[in-house]
Amino acid sequence: MCGISGILNFDHQPVLPGILEDMIGRLAHRGPDATGVFMQDQLGLAHSRLSIIDLAGGQQPMHSEDRSLSITFNGEIFNYVELRSDLIQKGHRFVTRSDTEVILHLYQEEGEDCVHKLNGQWAFAIWDSRKRTLFVSRDRLGIRPVFYVDTGRAFIFASEIKALFAHPEVPRNLDTHGLNQLFTFWVTLPPRTAFKNVNELPPGHSLTVRDGQVRVSRYWGLRYEPEERTEDSERLAQRSAERLLELLVDATRIRLRSDVPVGAYLSGGLDSSVITALVLGINNAPVRTFSVSFEDVEYDERCYQQEVVSFLGTEHEEIRCSRQDIARNFPAVIWHAEKPLVRTAPAPLYLLSRLVHRQGFKVVLTGEGSDEMLGGYDIFKEMKIRRFFGTQPGSRRRPLLLARLYPYMENLQNQSPAYLKAFFHVDPAEINNPFFSHLPRWELTSKLKLFLSDALRNELQGSDVYAEMEAILPQEYTSWNSFARAQYLEAAYLLPGYILSSQGDRVAMAHSVEGRFPFLDYRLVEFAGGLPPRLKMKVLNEKYLLKRCTEHLVPKSITQRPKQPVRAPGAECFFGPETPEYVDEMISPERLQDAGIFDVIAVQKLVEKFRQGRAIGTKDSMALVAILSTQLLAYQFLERYEQQGSTNGRKTKHCEAREDTAVYY
Repeated sequence: MCGISGILNFDHQPVLPGILEDMIGRLAHRGPDATGVFMQDQLGLAHSRLSIIDLAGGQQPMHSEDRSLSITFNGEIFNYVELRSDLIQKGHRFVTRSDTEVILHLYQEEGEDCVHKLNGQWAFAIWDSRKRTLFVSRDRLGIRPVFYVDTGRAFIFASEIKALFAHPEVPRNLDTHGLNQLFTFWVTLPPRTAFKNVNELPPGHSLTVRDGQVRVSRYWGLRYEPEERTEDSERLAQRSAERLLELLVDATRIRLRSDVPVGAYLSGGLDSSVITALVLGINNAPVRTFSVSFEDVEYDERCYQQEVVSFLGTEHEEIRCSRQDIARNFPAVIWHAEKPLVRTAPAPLYLLSRLVHRQGFKVVLTGEGSDEMLGGYDIFKEMKIRRFFGTQPGSRRRPLLLARLYPYMENLQNQSPAYLKAFFHVDPAEINNPFFSHLPRWELTSKLKLFLSDALRNELQGSDVYAEMEAILPQEYTSWNSFARAQYLEAAYLLPGYILSSQGDRVAMAHSVEGRFPFLDYRLVEFAGGLPPRLKMKVLNEKYLLKRCTEHLVPKSITQRPKQPVRAPGAECFFGPETPEYVDEMISPERLQDAGIFDVIAVQKLVEKFRQGRAIGTKDSMALVAILSTQLLAYQFLERYEQQGSTNGRKTKHCEAREDTAVYY
């Protein structure tokens, strides 16, 4: 895995090497093993390399034999071995063993359609010097990031936004409409980001730049089939289980292709346990596994992790995470996430990737994607219960199922049916709402907008985030069943925008660690899209088909345990005797006033609730985390660059990034 960046000047002026070098220098954490820069007339490509495949011969940017094509590539193409063999039979000659060169030859053969044959995770840019065309592509599920800016004079792209900001013509401003989306959906809706005029290439899309024009097109999208099947239910379940396991084994096998050791994350849940078991079966050798445990018993899953370790006999390492660890490392997490967060969960994963790096590993396999594709999330159960409740809204027993669904949300326990009905938006009139499954989550998140400043609220007056999302839904969305709609909203937006980004690529690559995700093999994703919902969630038994086909691989207790989402201590981490200095400064009245994003008085009242121990559950925690992370983001990416550590005469303590230190960057 690597970092990429590039510049294409529309006025045909040569790219200044210092700018390109500065851009790629901001991505050194993504690729500490080597740096490469290529410039040709109006174009410049740069690459920071994390060497994983063909350690000696995979340097980039890489060129075709006649040097008419040049590529900078971040990612892995897992079926490169088969593609290489096919291309050799067609007469192509290779000089390296890298998957990068396979992309180049495949582009020569297929042009922009080459992406349809790739099985992997990627963000790459190919410069065709003959056609004077730049082709940029991102993988189907959005595992690897790529951002770009069209200034009118140049097209500038990079793996991370901080590299774009190294270009002097890229302005730095928060996008209030992006914040509005993020404070509803937890993510921005591509191409929008948290920064004005900075675009994100959506998953499953490519773009072409030619003659100063940028054309974006989709080459792949999530699809779901009608639920009804004429085949006998048991026969369908058995046949589907066999096919799912077959696909999962092969997806895992090709993701073990590497010239460096490959480890695995082990959370204690079903998904990571299954992947670890499959790795063990394929390699027939001990597997190195890594996990994070918590000092807070409420969030700790160490007992399940150790049970899997004992069952599979892995060589295991863990890191123990405290509230102080989360608070101390939170600024670094925001620096790498490049967006506000409403949860602290990325912080423990940041610490986990640091452990993996220190143990000498560059690659880990993880279980992400299983819940989205195979029906594992509580939000899917919640949607089914809400629909069940909605058919008899006067029932006093049905709403009790909702309270039992979230035992860790204290404010829901022992609530009246009327309260639960209102909280979960159980209204027969809303059952056909296209966003029915997600309304409770989004409405709860939206409450943090009450803390926005008057100026920001005025700027957002008349905007409708639901209409913005509805405008980008696929045409067939309305024809899908309710379960498929819920899956799509998770897989198309939350998965790439948060799970694979803030909790995935960003915190892993902060420590030069590449994550690989067998459940996100596009063959498995397309297969799962064609399954009827009853094979994904049988009544309220989540991931029924996965459990059926893998129950022989893991301990029975892991198969039968309830699904627990990735959780971590929340806003309480930032209050107490060991609170880092930055917390008080970032949420001080002076700094809030300077930033102009939040209402000073409202925030101070919230802060006081936490200091007095009166904060209420998820709502208050989410608001405080969002406020603090946004303040950090504004400081790190806007104020620090403009004021160089000084705000209205106030000196601000900041230092270079280093581990185990509370920093502002």
